[in-house]
Amino acid sequence: MAVTVQKKERRQQNQHLVSELQKERKDVWSLYCKVGELKPFSSSPETQSLVTRFSQLLIDYVSLGHFGIYERILSGTERREAILNKAKQIYPEFSKITDAVVSFNDKYDVQKNAFSVKDLELDLSSLGEKLATRIDLEDELCDLLGGSSRVT
Repeated sequence: MAVTVQKKERRQQNQHLVSELQKERKDVWSLYCKVGELKPFSSSPETQSLVTRFSQLLIDYVSLGHFGIYERILSGTERREAILNKAKQIYPEFSKITDAVVSFNDKYDVQKNAFSVKDLELDLSSLGEKLATRIDLEDELCDLLGGSSRVT
């Protein structure tokens, strides 16, 4: 009986994480589109503020996937072999995308660097492709966890 309750609690926690991930993903894409609508880019306070907000939310989203869902799966509490195998299979690509997001954030962090839009269009395009790949990987994993993360 206790094992069944633990499984149910773990699955509910997984579904909660997937739901949080889905919400943050929608917010990230919404801001991504808003930043894209500012083309042609200028170094205006509006552009700087929106890129900063986008970068911060992007880091939160990626952290949730990387440290929330992955940490949960690989911490030893997940026993379903299909999920563990999928997580191990996609982790290298998932990790590369996390690194790309951190690099984007670092480049456009106005606390560290002067804000410049010189490469913003190219950087956003590249980031968008990486995020699309990440979403596909997350969806595969989240579907196995029992909660679809697909954005409708």
